[in-house]
Amino acid sequence: MKRIVLIIEYWGTNYVGWQVQPNGVSVQEVLAKALGEVTGEEIKLHASGRTDSGVHARAQVAHFDTESRIPADKIAFAVNTRLPKDIRVKASFIAPEAEGGFHSRFSVRKKHYRYRVLNTLHDSAFTADTALHVHYPLDLERLNAAAALFLGTHDFAAFKAVNSTAATTVRTIYRSEWRREGDMLVYDVAGSGFLYNMVRIMVGTMLRIGMGYDDLSVIENALAKPTRENAGDTAPAHGLTLWRVEYDAFDTEDILSQNSFNTL
Repeated sequence: MKRIVLIIEYWGTNYVGWQVQPNGVSVQEVLAKALGEVTGEEIKLHASGRTDSGVHARAQVAHFDTESRIPADKIAFAVNTRLPKDIRVKASFIAPEAEGGFHSRFSVRKKHYRYRVLNTLHDSAFTADTALHVHYPLDLERLNAAAALFLGTHDFAAFKAVNSTAATTVRTIYRSEWRREGDMLVYDVAGSGFLYNMVRIMVGTMLRIGMGYDDLSVIENALAKPTRENAGDTAPAHGLTLWRVEYDAFDTEDILSQNSFNTL
């Protein structure tokens, strides 16, 4: 028996999220079925975390145990021939040694998400599934002032879905910043972990500040009095991408760089 780690990219538009659910097709379901066809086994996948319906992933991490004799690095090639075009395994390898054993979820050190906002008068056909369109002017300076308030360790209970069952709502945020790339506003956030809908509620709250409807005190109050009604709306899922996951043993950014033939 060996443990295989997968780095997975997917376009979340056609799926109910990562995790198997009764109300539609999930990424986990499709990938497990394809892996079962490759290995001849019933595959149980464990991921770094769930992504909601419509959320994308550039570097989801998952693992499974197998007795298959297929070399670990060849599994990615074999399974991709059985997957739809909106799901791709970017790398497959033997799980690194770790105290207590490597686990794609419990061994995570830091997770990174990216949210994109197209800030133009009219929407774009090319970003309709990957960026939220906001046709009101957004103030980048106000957005970054709001983003900075999330840095550090806080109780994020105000920024979780009402049906979240997380045992603790305290999380540490290491990076929280906006930048402008032409007409696109890009928000990058990295933390020790995230609650259900947490990034989307953070973004929804910041956007109201960026449009001038609210001021910074909304976030300050939501962190001081962490109840859901003190935070803003939940931003739509399609603007969000799981961008990067870091472990003590590896960083998905380094693994993905090995996919490129660009040596410049």
